[in-house]
Amino acid sequence: MQLHCTKWCCFLNGIVKNQCCSAIFKRCCLGLCHWVTQWFQGGKRRSGEEELDISSNQRRRCCELCAGAVVLRFHVLYVVSGGGHTHLSKTEIAVMAKLFESIGKLGLALAIGGGIVNSALFNVDAGHQAVIFDRFRGVQDTAVGEGTHFLIPWVQKPIIFDCRSRPRNVPVITGSKDLQNVNITLRILFRPMNSQLARIYTSIGEDYDERVLPSITTEVLKSVVARFDAGELITQRELVSRQVSEDLTERASTFGLILDDVSLTHLTFGKEFTEAVEMKQVAQQEAERARFVVEKAEQQKQAAIISAEGDSQAALLIANSLMDAGDGLVELRKLEAAEDIAFQLSRSRNITYLPSGQGTLLQLPQ
Repeated sequence: MQLHCTKWCCFLNGIVKNQCCSAIFKRCCLGLCHWVTQWFQGGKRRSGEEELDISSNQRRRCCELCAGAVVLRFHVLYVVSGGGHTHLSKTEIAVMAKLFESIGKLGLALAIGGGIVNSALFNVDAGHQAVIFDRFRGVQDTAVGEGTHFLIPWVQKPIIFDCRSRPRNVPVITGSKDLQNVNITLRILFRPMNSQLARIYTSIGEDYDERVLPSITTEVLKSVVARFDAGELITQRELVSRQVSEDLTERASTFGLILDDVSLTHLTFGKEFTEAVEMKQVAQQEAERARFVVEKAEQQKQAAIISAEGDSQAALLIANSLMDAGDGLVELRKLEAAEDIAFQLSRSRNITYLPSGQGTLLQLPQ
């Protein structure tokens, strides 16, 4: 067998070196020569392997083998018929032709088998689920999980669904209870129910998010926002968001969808309402300023009244004292004034001597 392999390789190399052969023919011969050599050298080693892995490179070599075998078979027939020259005998050429035919059939069978095996397998990535569509039984109710799975080629087809949470922003223009236009953007994290994938594919389709989420979001937002005034939408935003989340989650569950999170990311009003709110805020600030000015004037008035009442009461008390005490109160005031003058003069740097007697006191009016 090793001798035949050497002869076949020499024969193939001789064909390749022939100037009359085309480039495609030479390439087929080189591929066939390489494959035959690898086959005989690794035959004993491959005999102990459990399974032959048909990769893309091996399928390519099988195709080269088939092409080379077909081309060489025609070339051998051409030589046998007397149209060419070779150093091999006609018996060896006939054996080689038969062997090449067998190799070509084997390569073709391997290529077809590899294609069938490849079409009978499909992979489901992490976080995904697959629904099987059968041409005879329709969509199967049970979805398959992650991993590699078998199917019947040309009869069954897998439909892959992404079951991970995905975000989607839905803008909606609606009206409040007091008929103000409200622009709202809702952010939704959604995913399909694994047990409802077959029903989703049958009744809605693979683009279920495009068909379901915008419509039910608009419906729920208009229903909830219509219960609140424009001012309440701002002051009670958390309550509005919670109500929208509860209603939308319940509505989406009827379509086989799970909403992991619902939040209001954008909330604005129309231009007229915004200008009215700004004017109202300016008016409120001006009213507060005027109220402060009025309160300040009132406080100043009250302070002046209280001060005048105090002076009046003091004057009345002094008059009453003069009437009751006569000159005694005047003499007391003179003594207090003299004491104050003496205290002030004692603090001065220039020492002043006061003469003794009554004449040093201020002459207060009688």
